Order: sequence, then structure tokens, then C-alpha cells
Amino acid sequence: MSVWGEVFLGVIAAATLAMAVVLVGAVIAAGRLARQLGRLGDDLEAQLRPIFDNLNAIGREASRAAALTSAQVDRVDRLFADVADRVDESVQHAFAALSGPAREGRALLSALAAFTRAMRDVKGRGRTADDEDALFI
Repeated sequence: MSVWGEVFLGVIAAATLAMAVVLVGAVIAAGRLARQLGRLGDDLEAQLRPIFDNLNAIGREASRAAALTSAQVDRVDRLFADVADRVDESVQHAFAALSGPAREGRALLSALAAFTRAMRDVKGRGRTADDEDALFI
């Protein structure tokens, strides 16, 4: 081998060594970066955990409040249905209570009207033709 061959071989060896050093440095830097990102993720998780815990608690309370509200709405619905039924029953009872005496009163008025007609007929039968002629003008 010639001197120039050995020089170029040395340059190639130096370049290969430099590339190896740079690659080892890049691997070391990537490892450090990975550890820093891991610590950053852990810190972020530690800081966000209370926020997510609070959000979960809020969600649970909202769900509980919605369930209680639904139960209350069902109670109010049943209450209004019961009130409507009772009002309907009361109106029916009042109608029945008033219609009986009204029927009796109507019957009494019919009897009174029949009595007055009968009395007029009795009075009318007692008149004679002369009485009627005297009334004639």
C-alpha cells in the first residue's frame, strides 16, 4: 500500500470514528430527552389528576342531581294526577248532591204547577154561562 492509501484509510477511520461519536452522542441525547419527557408527563399527570378528580366528582353530583330531579318530577306528576282525580270525584259528588235536590225541586214545582192548573180548572167549572156573559164586553 502506498502512503496515500494509508492516509486515505486513516481519514476514513477518523470519519468513521467521528460518525460513531456523533451517533453515540445522539443516542445519549435522545435518552436524556426521553427521560425529561417522562418526567414532564409524570408532572403533568400529577398536576392534572386533581382537576380530573374534581371533574369526575362534578359529573357524579350532576348525575345524582338529575336522578333526584327525575324522582321529584315523577312525584309531582303523581300528585297532580291524584289532585285531578280527586277534583273530578269532588265535582261528580257535588253534581250528584245538587242534582238530587234539583230533581226534587223540579218535581215539587211540577206538582205546584199541576195543583194551580187543577185549581183554575175547578174555578172554571163553577162558572156558568151567565157569569161568562157578564164578563163579555
